[in-house]
Formats: sequence, structure tokens, C-alpha cells
Amino acid sequence: MSETPPSKAARWAGYVISAIPVIFMTIGGLFFLFFASEKVTEGMTKYGYPASAAKPILIAEIPCGLIYAIPQTATLGALLLTAYLGGAVATHVHAGEPFFFPIVFGVLVWLGLWLRDVRFRPLLPLRKP
Repeated sequence: MSETPPSKAARWAGYVISAIPVIFMTIGGLFFLFFASEKVTEGMTKYGYPASAAKPILIAEIPCGLIYAIPQTATLGALLLTAYLGGAVATHVHAGEPFFFPIVFGVLVWLGLWLRDVRFRPLLPLRKP
């Protein structure tokens, strides 16, 4: 089955949309890991997690974003980011806070892949063929 490649505009839109979670998850994770670890520790204890869990969670976040950024491993990265963001949703629901931000990030992860890789279009159809 030969698929036509995505249009240049769709491919670039996919790269731009995919860059948003990559930047937030990797660069943001590195920033918080090295420069604002006290703030992360405070946030973890606020949500009922032990303070010692802050660094391992950040260390898990960064590779998820990097794996998603590499085209050959983007699908695995999308699955890992979806799982990670699911934990964020559960944490915010448990705390009684708005939980839309991690859901929007998850949508951006998969929308970016959908736009830049036609193999996802049959799996996530927006309209019937």
C-alpha cells in the first residue's frame, strides 16, 4: 500500500506542533532539574508525592521528549509521552485542579505525528475514506 507523502505544509505544521511538547518536556525538564529543583520538590509534596520522587520523575520526562523528537523513534516517544501526561492528568484530577493542559499536550503530540507521517492517518482517521 503506497501512501502519498504529506504535503509540505502539513509536514512543516507537524514539525512545528511536535516541537511544542519537545521543548516543554526536554528543555523545561532540564531547566527544572538543574535550576529550579526546589520548586519541583515543593510541587511534588503539594500533590502528595515524596520529595525524593522529583528528580527521578524529571529524569524520566526528558528522555520521553527526546525519543519523540527523533523521527525513527517518534511513535515510541508519543506512547511514552502519553503515559507520562496521563500521570499528570491523574495528579491534577486527584488534587481537584484543572487538568486540561496535559490533555492538550497529548493531543499536540499525536496531531504532530499525524500531520507529518501519513502512516498514522488510517489509524486516526478524521474522515471516512
